[in-house]
Amino acid sequence: MKKLEIQQLKTKPMPELTKQLEEYREKLRTLQFDLVQGKVKNVSEIKKIKKAIARILTIINQTQT
Repeated sequence: MKKLEIQQLKTKPMPELTKQLEEYREKLRTLQFDLVQGKVKNVSEIKKIKKAIARILTIINQTQT
């Protein structure tokens, strides 16, 4: 994610963030299943999705406190 994308995440409302978080988690789940089956060619995509999930969770936790 670029800095601009991170700034856009910070301005999004909470329901939109949780929706995007669910989408990323579902994508991560499917990529992990495909990895086990040997279908994934771009393994670094898993790492990027994990980081995006962590960023969203961080923003959610910061706004709750």
